[in-house]
Amino acid sequence: MEKLLIEGGHRLGGTVQISGAKNSAVALIPATILADSPVTIDQLPDITDVRTLCHLLQEIGGKITFHGNTVTIDPRSMVDMPLPNGSVKKLRASYYMMGAMLGRFGKAVIGLPGGCNLGPRPIDQHIKGFEALGAKVTNEQGAIYLRADHLHGARIYLDVVSVGATINIMLAAVRAEGQTIIENVAKEPEIIDVVTLLTSMGAKIKGAGTDVIRIEGVRELHGCRHMIIPDRIEAGTYMIIGAAAGRELLIDNVIPQHVESLTAKLREMGADVQTGEDQMLVSRCKGTLKSVDVKTLVYPGFPTDLQQPLTSLLTQATGTSIVTDTIYGARFKHIDELRRMGADVKVEGRSAILSGSSQLEGAKVHASDLRAGASLVIAGLIARGITEITGVEHIDRGYDHLMEKLSGIGAHVWREQADEADIHENLKHQD
Repeated sequence: MEKLLIEGGHRLGGTVQISGAKNSAVALIPATILADSPVTIDQLPDITDVRTLCHLLQEIGGKITFHGNTVTIDPRSMVDMPLPNGSVKKLRASYYMMGAMLGRFGKAVIGLPGGCNLGPRPIDQHIKGFEALGAKVTNEQGAIYLRADHLHGARIYLDVVSVGATINIMLAAVRAEGQTIIENVAKEPEIIDVVTLLTSMGAKIKGAGTDVIRIEGVRELHGCRHMIIPDRIEAGTYMIIGAAAGRELLIDNVIPQHVESLTAKLREMGADVQTGEDQMLVSRCKGTLKSVDVKTLVYPGFPTDLQQPLTSLLTQATGTSIVTDTIYGARFKHIDELRRMGADVKVEGRSAILSGSSQLEGAKVHASDLRAGASLVIAGLIARGITEITGVEHIDRGYDHLMEKLSGIGAHVWREQADEADIHENLKHQD
C-alpha cells in the first residue's frame, strides 16, 4: 500500500493535459459486448476502473489489445458467463455489464457492484427498465439474475434522473425488438458519448441530451472506432487547483461547455478563468477569494463529483460558504480530514458550512473515496508543510497519472510505501 505526500505552498503553472472521461469509459467498455466485430476506443484514461472492466471482459472471453491509450476489444468469443464475485465487486460501474449482457445474450448474472461508499445508491430504476423490456430479474445471494426469452421495446419513465439507469436501459434496448422510449432521462455529456459509440455501431437512437431518448431496436451491431470525450471532472479538478494555487495554469483538451457551472462559481469567487475552444487558462485572483454557496444538481447543474474538490478551495475564501449536495447525502467524509488540516467547517444534514479563510496545515489524512481524495490533494497543495494521504487506491480509480501531471506543473508531490501505522489507519477507515 502506498501513500501520497504533498509539500504545499508552491505556485503552479504550465500546461496539464486532460485524459478521456472516466464516466464515459466505464460505460463504453461494457457497450462493446453488443458488437459482432472489434471495437477500438481512443483516449482511454489509464486508471484502475478501466483496467478492472477490461479484465471483466477478458473473463467472459473478450480479446483485448492495448496500444498506449487506445484499446481494441474483440467481443466475438464472449460468452454469457456468470460474474457473481471477483472484479465485479470492485467498482460500481460494473452494473453496465447487466444491460450489455442482457442486450447481447438475453441473460446475465452480475454480483451487486462496489466502488466508492457514498451511501445507498439503489439500482431499482435499472431493474424497472429491464423488466419493462421483458426481462425477469431476481436477487439471489447477492447477485442479480437477469433472464429474457426475447427483449421487446417499451415506454419507460425514470422516477429519478439517473445516469446509470439511462445508460443501462439503453444498452439493453438497442438490440430489443421494436421501439423503446425512455423518459425523464439524464442529460450528462457521458450519455451523449455512449450514444455516439452505439450509433457508430449501427444503433438507432434519437434524443440524447434531451429529456426523452427514443431507440429503434436493431438485430445486430458492428465494430467501429470511437474517441472518448475529455474528462470534465478531471478538468474541473485542475481548474480548482489553478484557482487555489495557479500562476496561469493552462488546461488542455477540455470542452468548456461541460464545465460552465464550475467556471461560473470560480469567477464568482474572484478567480481568473479564460476560455478558448478546447483550452482554459486559470489563475488565482490577485485579491482575496470570495465565499459562495453551491448546490449540486444533475447536469447541467453543478456536479456532485466536484463538490468535494471545491470545498477545499472554499476553505480559503473570506466569509461563510454553504455547500449542499442534493445527489449523495453521504458525500462529506472529507470534511473531518479537512478539519484535521485546520479548516473551519461543519456538516449539517446535506450541507457543509465553511467559515474562511483558514490557514491549512499539512497533516496525515485519509481518502475515503475518489473525489474525497481529490479534495485532499487540493488541500495539500494549499497547506503549509507536508500532507500525507492514505487511501491512494481510491484516487487511482479515477485520475490518470495524477502525480506526474501535478509534478509537471510545479507541485512537490511523491509516493512512499505506507508503514504499519498507515495500514492500520487505512483499515480502521474501511470498517
